[in-house]
Amino acid sequence: MSRDPGRLEVCDDATKLAAATAAYIVTRARDAIAKRGNFALALSGGETPRATYELLASTPYRDRIAWEHVEIFFGDERCVPPADARSNYAMARQALLDAVPLSAGSVYRMCGELDPTLAANHYAALLADRLGRPPIIDLMLLGLGPDGHTASLFPGSDPTNEDEALVRALYVEKLAMWRLTVTPRVINAARAVAFIAQGDAKAQALAAVRMGPWDPKTYPAQIVAPTNGQLIWFVDEAAAKAQA
Repeated sequence: MSRDPGRLEVCDDATKLAAATAAYIVTRARDAIAKRGNFALALSGGETPRATYELLASTPYRDRIAWEHVEIFFGDERCVPPADARSNYAMARQALLDAVPLSAGSVYRMCGELDPTLAANHYAALLADRLGRPPIIDLMLLGLGPDGHTASLFPGSDPTNEDEALVRALYVEKLAMWRLTVTPRVINAARAVAFIAQGDAKAQALAAVRMGPWDPKTYPAQIVAPTNGQLIWFVDEAAAKAQA
């Protein structure tokens, strides 16, 4: 299957990776606000984006975004309470959200403390209400796992499901945990999707996802292909070492 692997931006190290990603977010925010008066940003969890979030919360990056026109969403969440150290929302709040002047009520978290199916349905309704159906997010940030997963789309189940679901609750056997995730329908409707990948452990998966045979059941991140948007990868040299 022929597919566009997206633009690859290789940064020398973790510091430059965070700076490049933060600068890109600033650019997308300013462009969206200028065109439509609002910027819908979906955050990724995990440890890799933390440095980017912390940079966005500091000067000069913080002062380059009109935060009162920003809405925050999430691509996935662990089914834990919002104060739990494992929560993607908790990490984002600590690294970014509490440090920037967002408008009241502009952060839309996934309610991981609820019954998973109820939480998924609630978030799907929220996305449709705020952003349409399919919801159009201005910028979707994603991570890449060493196993090729992204958001909470894990190997072993086919992410190409053609139903109308916007958010799913799924039990990840190897993690013994329920997760919530937006579906490819939401990801691929975004105006831009940016992956952030760092370290040797991501190199093989990155090469397989971008350049390997089409096998989204093994490498779910292959399903990311924005219909009318930009796909870009911000990676460090260690993660990029297996690129052809």
